[in-house]
Amino acid sequence: MDKRLYRSRTDRMLGGVCAGLGKYFNVDPTLMRLAFALIFFAGGGGLLLYVIMWVVVPEEPLTA
Repeated sequence: MDKRLYRSRTDRMLGGVCAGLGKYFNVDPTLMRLAFALIFFAGGGGLLLYVIMWVVVPEEPLTA
C-alpha cells in the first residue's frame, strides 16, 4: 500500500497539517500540535513550517 501524506479534512483545527502528520506517523494529532507549539516558542520556526506545509501538502481526497 502506498502511504502518502495529506492534510486532514475531518480532524482539523486550522489547516489539517497536524492531523495529517499524526495519521501518517500513527501518533495522536495533539502531540503534533504540541510539537509545533514548542518549536514556535523555542525559536519561531514552528509557524513558518506550519504555513509552508499548509501550502505544500495536499488535502486528503474525498474518497479516502
